[in-house]
Amino acid sequence: MLDIHLRATLRSPDRTFALDAAFRSEAPRTALLGPSGSGKSTVLMAIAGLLPGAEGHVRVGGEALLDSARGIDLPARARGVGLVFQDYALFPHMTVEENLRFGVRRLGHALAADTRERVEALAAQFGLEALRGAYPRHLSGGQRQRVALARALATRPRLLLLDEPLSALDTELRIRLRAELAEMLERVQVPTLLVTHDLQDVQALAQSVVRIEAGRIVA
Repeated sequence: MLDIHLRATLRSPDRTFALDAAFRSEAPRTALLGPSGSGKSTVLMAIAGLLPGAEGHVRVGGEALLDSARGIDLPARARGVGLVFQDYALFPHMTVEENLRFGVRRLGHALAADTRERVEALAAQFGLEALRGAYPRHLSGGQRQRVALARALATRPRLLLLDEPLSALDTELRIRLRAELAEMLERVQVPTLLVTHDLQDVQALAQSVVRIEAGRIVA
């Protein structure tokens, strides 16, 4: 169960944006659908604990990650949330293996043997064995997506957040990777919230959809 009610006000020199979004979902994969500027990514940042000043509540499986009425506001590191950014945010100076090791170490593994075993398991699960020594600049869009997803799942998160996971790709590649991503999400079986503006992403990747406009849930 995902139970969200988030309030926040974001100000810039030319704009004030008010978020007041509430929704619940019991679906394994939920899509937050809306146009650019509607607040989709802001919701993800707040759930992940990366939006200072956010109020309301975030409950995953009945556990409160944020509940401002009760004084609960877990830091991002303690929320157990995996986040894949729109541009994947891989460390360009790190190899695939080093990017995966970074994710594993966030889980708190202290032993080198534990880290090595976890990295090997992730590389095998996502078909990255032959790419472990490669740098992100040498990877295709699909390969970067797999590395980012594997790194996010390295922490064994209770919730996976995907921020426009296919929008940075051209149309032909997006069609192919949409099917690949759907298969990977089905295989890993981690509750997922993805944001998108594309109905085809919703149809392929989600069982439930929440529509947001101008910071409010409308359907």
